[in-house]
Amino acid sequence: MASGRLDGKVAVITGGSSGIGEGTVRRFVEEGARVVIADIQDEPGQALAASLGSVATFAHTDVTNEDQVARAVDTAVSTFGRLDVMFNNAGIVGAVGRISETPADQWDRTVAILLRGVFLGMKHATRVMIPQGSGAVISTSSTAGILGGLGPHCYTACKHAVIGLTKSVASEVAQHGIRVNAISPGNTVTAMTSAVMTGDHTQIETATKHIAASSMLGIPGLPIDIANAAVYLASDESRYVTAHTLVVDAGQTTIGGNGRFHQQDAQLFREAGIRERS
Repeated sequence: MASGRLDGKVAVITGGSSGIGEGTVRRFVEEGARVVIADIQDEPGQALAASLGSVATFAHTDVTNEDQVARAVDTAVSTFGRLDVMFNNAGIVGAVGRISETPADQWDRTVAILLRGVFLGMKHATRVMIPQGSGAVISTSSTAGILGGLGPHCYTACKHAVIGLTKSVASEVAQHGIRVNAISPGNTVTAMTSAVMTGDHTQIETATKHIAASSMLGIPGLPIDIANAAVYLASDESRYVTAHTLVVDAGQTTIGGNGRFHQQDAQLFREAGIRERS
């Protein structure tokens, strides 16, 4: 599968120890990149880095902590000599429940991870990228950042904000040769979605079946699907793409309907319409 699409590039991937982040770390390395795995999950992150050898290193990173985000970026430069790609991917579901009952402290913590974390990643990545005159910044939004009702209130607000921030920062840094884009995944099989769907983060197989059953393509979204999108946005293939949100959701937010008007029962709809008009 690898073809050297990211040869020579250096990336920082937040939330890189598991889920979409881990899948992207592996794909980036396959395509020739060197990667800083930035995550609060030390043990899996260190194990992943060790399994990949000299092309990867781990940096303990709480994305709400500016010093730690800055250190992850600086680790890329000190270890690998530069920074070409920043993938702001770390996330949680966060505050859930009715808006009238949502605790303010849970709301603030969710915003800190899902929005402040992206802001800090963009801030410190562009700090390095502007002087070198190139770079690609990618951030994980969600289908909940496209439509309402697909996630909790705070999650939805933050994921919409990620798209807005992507467009705004893209307009500033384009003159420096830096592209800024977002990815909006649909339901994707990870421990986090497993916990949401089943109440148990280890029930990956059950979550996979649920996601496949709800997909119009009849297949589950996997971390590799999002990782492949990130490879494109990180590579020179997307040299003319900025301020864009790449939606990877099997058509959920675009198609909407289930195609009933195109199926065998379409005659019933036509007949009903004729009767209604008569």
